Amino acid sequence: METKQTTAIKVERQPSQARLNQLGVSKWPIWTKEVSEFPWTYDDEETCYFLEGDVIVTPVGGEPVQMGKGDLVTFPARMSCTWKINLDVRKHYRFG
Repeated sequence: METKQTTAIKVERQPSQARLNQLGVSKWPIWTKEVSEFPWTYDDEETCYFLEGDVIVTPVGGEPVQMGKGDLVTFPARMSCTWKINLDVRKHYRFG
């Protein structure tokens, strides 16, 4: 799997339950957000697993990336972007 860790958003589509268990995803806190659009900057790397939702995240100077239910996503530290939530989001998340 190709990964540009420092600049790219990494999306793992439909990871196995074994992979989620290995990461301890079910113990991570949950974040929810309604349909909206807002700017965001990541201080630390964030890994999240979408339980619900449909989102397009566009990094400043980069290409839009679509993600949603069933996706395991890693956002790089220091990335500024715009979140466009098309369907309410519910996700587990972990920083660092």
